[in-house]
Amino acid sequence: MRISAKADYAIRALVELAADAGRPLVCEGIAAAQHIPYRFLKSVMRDLRRTGLVRSQRGCEGGYWLGRDAATITLADVVGAVDGELMTVHGESVEGPADATRAPGVTAVWRAIQARTEEILTGVTIADLLTDAPAEPAASLLGLVGSSK
Repeated sequence: MRISAKADYAIRALVELAADAGRPLVCEGIAAAQHIPYRFLKSVMRDLRRTGLVRSQRGCEGGYWLGRDAATITLADVVGAVDGELMTVHGESVEGPADATRAPGVTAVWRAIQARTEEILTGVTIADLLTDAPAEPAASLLGLVGSSK
């Protein structure tokens, strides 16, 4: 499975905004703090603003803020905002009818992978990523319960 750079950068930018909740952050500051290419981040922030995950204001007092509380923004929200559908096979949704050209059972495998991926991405919030030890249920979804990090 591949996570796009856009999704990774979007999540990192939102974590940065959540860590400084209440005060606006400019793209230059987020890019520097998270080691994200500035021009790419501008595109990512545009997508996040369009979907309401961040809000922005221009001017000397401007910058970006979270559009919602960090505890209500899931990783699925973020990936969906910047990449669209969570999983496709050859550009087509795995939600549709089974593809007759695939070997038997392949569609079922893709659907199971998608379901598990969605479970993790919807179960982990930006707030969970603010600490090295996320709270339950995110910790169990990430396999961190009972493990030694």
